[in-house]
Amino acid sequence: MTDEVLLTTEGAVGRIRLNRPKALHSLTHIMCAAINPQLLAWASDPTIKLVLIDHTEGRGFCAGGDIRMLADSAAQDGKAARAFFFEEYRMNHQLFTYAKPIVAFMDGITMGGGVGISQPARYRVATENTRLAMPESGIGLFPDVGGGWYLSRLPGQMGKFLALTGAQLRGADCAALGLATHYVASEKLDALKAALVARPDDVEVVLAEFAETAPPAPVLEHQAEIDRLFAADTLEVIRDALAADSSEFAQKQSQILATKSPLTCKVSLEQLRRGAAMTDFADEMRMEYAVGSRIIAYPDFVEGVRAVIVDKDNAPRWNPACAEDISDTTIETIFAPLPASEQWSPL
Repeated sequence: MTDEVLLTTEGAVGRIRLNRPKALHSLTHIMCAAINPQLLAWASDPTIKLVLIDHTEGRGFCAGGDIRMLADSAAQDGKAARAFFFEEYRMNHQLFTYAKPIVAFMDGITMGGGVGISQPARYRVATENTRLAMPESGIGLFPDVGGGWYLSRLPGQMGKFLALTGAQLRGADCAALGLATHYVASEKLDALKAALVARPDDVEVVLAEFAETAPPAPVLEHQAEIDRLFAADTLEVIRDALAADSSEFAQKQSQILATKSPLTCKVSLEQLRRGAAMTDFADEMRMEYAVGSRIIAYPDFVEGVRAVIVDKDNAPRWNPACAEDISDTTIETIFAPLPASEQWSPL
């Protein structure tokens, strides 16, 4: 057992409460390994009708995964990092395919692994505190935990925009884009959770009673610009389109894109292209596990974590530094299926 995640039952409701407030509830291998068997047990328990996922305290719902551990592992043999991905992706898949309703409360920072643990839920509650993002390209990773599935299904070119820039979405944005099913004021969350525990058979009715109309979504003000500037399929063309556009929005995104790993930006675009065509979420996770297993062996991940998280100089030295130096063959090699004995598999 671990106190990093609190797994309890209240009446007919199973509760998953992330409990690493000092780390903004970032997921560890131990947490995922505790959640998976509990979800299986609740799935077969006829007395459990509903599962709630939230955090115990603080401003973060879940800020991602245990990045320092992943980077330390990547700098060695990568075994611990691959084991974490394997377990985490099993959790992501189990949540996605869960037969019983799940409500995830995205109250606060919801990034990386936090997206992976909330987006599979049937019901996803955003608040005025929600800050959702997939910022992985800034540390030499890609938007995993199902990002290729979720981002590729957003309107227009929004998925590419979010994957390449790591832009943060507010709760109203999440509601407008379908990343949240309900918008609820944070001050009402405790009462909402209590009502769900009291009435687990009436999930949709209870959520509707507490939900309110979200404010206007700031990101939609730029939808037309995003669709125009991120329309291309290649990083080079998107980069050049942003640089050539004189608008304030384009210039800002151009500056942001210049700070990201060219390799993992190219990987992200290919991930979204392939993910859009997939019909089985397990295939998405199998692909992402293969990509994740390989991408941590490239120098950009360890360097990105050094620059952004360890030294905090925000001056990563990407290798390759230029998109033109990354061949299609390199990308194809990263996406090649793993040998059968090494492939990811669902529970």
